[in-house]
Amino acid sequence: MKHIQSHHISKIAQAAILCMAVCAFTGLRGGALASAAASKGNNATRIAQEDFGKMPDGTVVKGFTLRNGNGMVAKVITYGAIFTELHVPDRHGNLTNVVLGSDSFEPYLKGFPAAAAVIGRFANRIGKARFTLDGVEYKLAANSGPNHIHGGAKNFAKVVWQAKMLPAREHEAAVQLTYFSKDGEEGYPGNLTVTVTYTLTDDNELRIDYAATTDKATPVNLTNHGYFNLAGFGDVLGQELWLAAAHYTPSDDQLIPTGEIASVQGTPLDFTKPTLIGARIEQLQPKMKGYDHNYVLNNDGRSPKLFARARDPKSGRVMEVSTTQPGVQLYTANHLREVVGVGGAMFGKHGGFCLETQHYPDSPNKPSFPSCIVRPGQDFKSATVFKFSNN
Repeated sequence: MKHIQSHHISKIAQAAILCMAVCAFTGLRGGALASAAASKGNNATRIAQEDFGKMPDGTVVKGFTLRNGNGMVAKVITYGAIFTELHVPDRHGNLTNVVLGSDSFEPYLKGFPAAAAVIGRFANRIGKARFTLDGVEYKLAANSGPNHIHGGAKNFAKVVWQAKMLPAREHEAAVQLTYFSKDGEEGYPGNLTVTVTYTLTDDNELRIDYAATTDKATPVNLTNHGYFNLAGFGDVLGQELWLAAAHYTPSDDQLIPTGEIASVQGTPLDFTKPTLIGARIEQLQPKMKGYDHNYVLNNDGRSPKLFARARDPKSGRVMEVSTTQPGVQLYTANHLREVVGVGGAMFGKHGGFCLETQHYPDSPNKPSFPSCIVRPGQDFKSATVFKFSNN
């Protein structure tokens, strides 16, 4: 009887041990599954949507917040397809917003002078606000003296885009914005559908992909007019810039290209070696108040190619820029008046620098420049990537 009891107790003990082991395994497996689910949930929270403001007609302007696995944050709104904030770590891991913008909608509605908006249908200038295409002359809005600039008075930067969050992926988050530009808008021919996709990756890249289709031949030149300041405040004259650009397009007094391609060697425009932005800026005066020049890039248009590296010596932040486009406009906020940015940061003249990837200015009137004409069945595509690091 004792033997039977002992044997019975031993069986019970074994069963208890087995049960504990199974429970432990199940708990571990459940924990792993919970961890995986949490990871998937965290991935889903890489992008969030909220209301950012309202247009005078009541149209709601949406805001999207994108996050990566390193703490970097990018914010985009449907008005002008603007990215309003871009928080990037310095060499100590401290996050700072490095793009001029506002954390409320009202300043944008009043014409915030340094918005990181998408510019179109044609970024930069078109001389005499007109061009001829397939034997037909088109007259555009003259909104820069006698010339046309940045798509006209009501351009892509001043309209509300349609937006959708793209499905979350393991190492990135993206939002896609779409705008339909009607035939005749601002004088341009053709119904143009434009799509811009912002993607924030775990490689600390903000990628902007542009696409457009048309039902009639039309010029297309899309860019983003983001003003960067890698310190997050003050001016950018003490920040360093390198450009893989040995040539530029000289322009007249109204900043319309003459059609020439000239060397930057021996001029204040030479950034083929890393140079402080403010090192030679005074040499451009009095004719110009700073840099506002189109540089020629050696791109094949197929995949983004590195052409710029900017660095803030104090914070250690580095921004590398790649593009598929044939040119880039360097602009140093020469006429920026005092503005209050995100979190109350103050900016004034030379408070940021723009690297507007583009086709050359006045391309529709310069047959020798790379063509910017898009025709039915020939989709427009381009990409620009801003990659951040620190040292």
